[in-house]
Amino acid sequence: MKLATRKNGTRDGELVIVSRDLKTCVPVPGIAKTLQAALDDWDALALRLESAYQELNQGNVGTAEAFDEAACHSPLPRSYQWADGSAYVNHVELVRKARGAEMPETFWTDPLMYQGGSDSFIGPRDPILVAQTKGWGVDFEAEIAVITGDTPMGVSADNALGHVRLVMLVNDVSLRGLIPGELAKGFGFFQSKPSSAFSPVAVTPDELGDTWRAGKLHLPLRSWLNGQKFGEPNAGVDMTFNFPKLIAHAAKTRPLAAGCIVGSGTVSNKLGDGPGKPIAEGGVGYSCIAEIRMIETIQDGEAKTGFMEFGDTIKIEMHSEQGENIFGTIEQEVRQYGGA
Repeated sequence: MKLATRKNGTRDGELVIVSRDLKTCVPVPGIAKTLQAALDDWDALALRLESAYQELNQGNVGTAEAFDEAACHSPLPRSYQWADGSAYVNHVELVRKARGAEMPETFWTDPLMYQGGSDSFIGPRDPILVAQTKGWGVDFEAEIAVITGDTPMGVSADNALGHVRLVMLVNDVSLRGLIPGELAKGFGFFQSKPSSAFSPVAVTPDELGDTWRAGKLHLPLRSWLNGQKFGEPNAGVDMTFNFPKLIAHAAKTRPLAAGCIVGSGTVSNKLGDGPGKPIAEGGVGYSCIAEIRMIETIQDGEAKTGFMEFGDTIKIEMHSEQGENIFGTIEQEVRQYGGA
């Protein structure tokens, strides 16, 4: 099934079931008023939600309304936890290579993960608000994310897949110019990771058919920067750590509450013996600006592509093998935040 959260003036919005073609929706307050409420009691409510979803797809819901992606929050406007991994080690390798650093062998066996801010996600059509762009290095990061149910501490990778409830897309905004200073302190990201945005719709794994297998989503993740296609790497290719491994890593020393979001990190493909090529050169391109800057640095000695400025836009989508938009569209513009 497909679920979304519509803005209604409250912190957590209103849960709506969305038709498979993303054209209609219906609220289900008699089942669950919010997505978090549905996740909290998933075992008891999932069949009722699925039944309502099937009725909607069959056109049997007289109260169905047109679905407006622009009226949506992220599926979870706030979450108990947002743990973002770096499953595409090709991306990590390029980052380190660009600055002349060796990559520890453990990076291929032990996932990187950081705990991001989860109290103030922004909607998929909300602007990316920053006080300035100069020196801050505003960048998008196109990723896949899953929402878990209650997951026990110490869960194995073999058993973790059963705790995935929903799948969605994410723009994990990064301020590249602030990252080095924060990492140099040895205490991780904070100011350099502002609010993230997720796709309008979150879907259950069964909606993805055989493109969801082995804990990976085997479809291209497409992004357009200022209207020009920037990347379409396949999310199922070169993913060193699948979602079960990421979930097991996150739950090694703590349980994960229902509604925990686990991200894949920037989707990145490596073609042949070299890094992916830009779209304009027949490659699959990239899922963030930083990666093409790394390629430019490695190949030409300096980065030429600039980060995002005020007025720049980013669009992120994923389509099925039949060309259908699965999750709806993340489409955001960088705007200046005036301060309180």
